[in-house]
Amino acid sequence: MALILGAAVWRDGPSPTLRRRTLHAAGLYHAGLVGHLIPCGGLGRHPPAEALAMRALLLDAGVPADRITPEAASTTTEQNIRLALPILAGLGARQVVIVTDAPHAPRAVLTARRLGLTARAAWPPMRGARLWPFLRLTLREVPAYLTYWWRLRR
Repeated sequence: MALILGAAVWRDGPSPTLRRRTLHAAGLYHAGLVGHLIPCGGLGRHPPAEALAMRALLLDAGVPADRITPEAASTTTEQNIRLALPILAGLGARQVVIVTDAPHAPRAVLTARRLGLTARAAWPPMRGARLWPFLRLTLREVPAYLTYWWRLRR
């Protein structure tokens, strides 16, 4: 079971980050490492919802439709995981692989674990990623991690 965390949909289609995460998840599926994919993410600045854009990419990558269950309402990392919980429960799953980018992975795994899941992360190589957005994401994750750690403590 894999949760693919959302990223932007641009005016002209999926952002490179969204595409990279989604295709990495498709690779995990085709390698037999996960059996079901849950793309997560609601409507941002441009349609469609992130989860629906990822679903289209997954179908184009040869993932069968019955192996994809989108969660198309969330707008934050916590919501991605929280709103996927009923889907996971319906599939009888408590263990997940969270597909995101490396700098985001610690916060995503922390969130999933605090919400009762057994979680690990997988991320695509950053080939082709632009340096400034990658650095900005990395720098943003330090305070975001601390905020989530504090807010989600039990």
